[in-house]
Amino acid sequence: MTADPTARRMAPATDRNREPILAVLRNVLPRSGTVLEIASGTGQHAVHFAAALPGLTWQPSDLDATHRESIAAWTEHTQVQNVLPPLAIDVRQEPWGIDAVDAIVCINMIHIAPWAAAEALFEGAGRRLAPGGVLYLYGPYRREGAHTAPSNEAFDRQLHSADSDWGVRDMEAVIALGTTHGLTCDAPIQMPANNFSLVFRKQA
Repeated sequence: MTADPTARRMAPATDRNREPILAVLRNVLPRSGTVLEIASGTGQHAVHFAAALPGLTWQPSDLDATHRESIAAWTEHTQVQNVLPPLAIDVRQEPWGIDAVDAIVCINMIHIAPWAAAEALFEGAGRRLAPGGVLYLYGPYRREGAHTAPSNEAFDRQLHSADSDWGVRDMEAVIALGTTHGLTCDAPIQMPANNFSLVFRKQA
């Protein structure tokens, strides 16, 4: 089935953050296997990372049908061969439609969703990752209860005004959530624009 080329959506932040994120992914993802991306959004990240990491099979997903159409359109437009058709995954609802993966990537999701989504993400990752498997998160975080920049504080207020269940998360709470589900966090990696990469590894 041919994707509608007009369905391709663009997120300006993707062009700004994709190279710094890719630099981290090159170091932490396996050389081969299947990577599940949760909340893939427009699909720009999926095709960019898959093209740069040809040994991996990239499984994008998004709950929003418009985003899934955009992912399919970007995949067809770029002709990247290692991107699978997107899945409609709500991490809070089982089954996800995929049972075992080598890594999970989730970019800018847990602050634009209820905390229950973060809990479900970690629970699902703990079940699906093999020992040594990686869960990668990217986004803004508070540290020890404090924002790391005034812009993040303003962003947090904006999120709360849109939905009281959204908000910039405490890094320590996210790391503790990983521990609960058998996932150990490496040292946080500071990223541009006051964001962080968190790399969790499934314990043996």
